[in-house]
Amino acid sequence: MRAAWYDHNGPADQVLSVGELPDPEPGVGEVRVRMKSAGINPADVKRRSGVGGRTMTHPRVVPGDDGAGIIDKVGPRVPAARVGHRVWVHSANHTSAFGTAAEYVVVPATQAIELPDRTSFDEGACLGVPALTAHRALFADGPIDGASVLVTGGAGAVSHYAIQLAKQAGATVLATASTADKAAAARGSGADHVIDYRKPDAAQAILDLVPAGVDRIVDVAFGANLPLTSTVIGTGGTIATYSSDADPEPALPFYTLMRRGVTIRTVLVFVMPAPALRAGTDHITRLLTDNTLTHRIAARYNLESIAEAHRAVENGRSIGKTLLTLP
Repeated sequence: MRAAWYDHNGPADQVLSVGELPDPEPGVGEVRVRMKSAGINPADVKRRSGVGGRTMTHPRVVPGDDGAGIIDKVGPRVPAARVGHRVWVHSANHTSAFGTAAEYVVVPATQAIELPDRTSFDEGACLGVPALTAHRALFADGPIDGASVLVTGGAGAVSHYAIQLAKQAGATVLATASTADKAAAARGSGADHVIDYRKPDAAQAILDLVPAGVDRIVDVAFGANLPLTSTVIGTGGTIATYSSDADPEPALPFYTLMRRGVTIRTVLVFVMPAPALRAGTDHITRLLTDNTLTHRIAARYNLESIAEAHRAVENGRSIGKTLLTLP
């Protein structure tokens, strides 16, 4: 099969190779997917670069957690009827050396989710980790109908789904953004209000809209955003966060949060409880079937241009999911 891989950590141009690897074979409880489109997440480029002390987990790694394609082979204990089904894939590279940046990927059957006919493979490749992260951050602490939700970094891939899921669940959604185009993206996702977090009165602008403070925060940068989020979170609220790259070991304003009974929830798809994963995939599938989710694609690259695609994700300026089109 045609695939991309790296044998050691480093810059994309220096360590990523594209060539031929043996076709993988599904084991017990696994399916093989003929990939049509693969998504690139920030986690993929962090693993490859070695940032934050990350090291090689296998001698050779084919990157990529997310993607979409067609099941072409199943292992023992998987119904043969699944062959030919269109699916979206998540978390392929978490414990396996072989991810979605290849013509074929093997995953546990539970990680290959049925993709409705009306949803394209490119759209399916956008889902995966971002959509499941958004779902967990929003619903892990109960229903949000009638609640106020703040989504930080409102133009990101997780935020795009978080805004949509929150709106469809009956919440009022506020989002933060730093530029006019990112603010427009957040509004395009459905945010009711967008606040420029760089302005010194950003917290007051949020509290003017929600005087009692917001009920839930979906947060892309926990440490860097604490001065804002700890000010605007309401009593009994939850800060659900999935990243803290700029400040990986933040000082916590403990009493400020304790006196309001604030819950801090960390979210990582790879360690989500099985019932939460099923709830997330079932919910997303219903929305796909109803054609009520939109998907924002930043750019498409062919497999041979994976280094360029990784650089595009690393620079952080793209709005939407960066995809690889598989041969």
